[in-house]
Amino acid sequence: MKVFVGADHNGFDMKAVLVEELTRAGYEVIDEGDKKRKPDDDFPQFAEQVVLAMKASDDPESRGILVCGSGQGMCIAANRFKGIRAALVWNEHEARAARNDDDSNILCLPARSINNKQAISIAQTWLQTAFAAAPRFKRRIKQLDEL
Repeated sequence: MKVFVGADHNGFDMKAVLVEELTRAGYEVIDEGDKKRKPDDDFPQFAEQVVLAMKASDDPESRGILVCGSGQGMCIAANRFKGIRAALVWNEHEARAARNDDDSNILCLPARSINNKQAISIAQTWLQTAFAAAPRFKRRIKQLDEL
């Protein structure tokens, strides 16, 4: 599975840890930036880079992970794109629900609210949780796609 990651300056350090740990766990991790911490960068560009890379990927199971201070900005930006179901997640329970119920394809993490150890655990839980594909979940996703 390809995992595309991106972060603004607030999530830069957490992203680096995630790239290292997820690569070690066997995922094909593609870092979509930023490459250096830039205190005046803006989160929408990294959300866009991750989404466009996912959509262009030859891996239909590819996913994205976005990190900013609150996670909210990245989530809002990513959800502007058709077919993207970005979820702001702060614990393992929500990570499971975001995948199991909503088939989220982008995980947004709040760097100011969780530590690196929590981020790794959340990301691993999210990546390892399958979509349950219950009829009600499929129906709801179809409704989202029609908005």
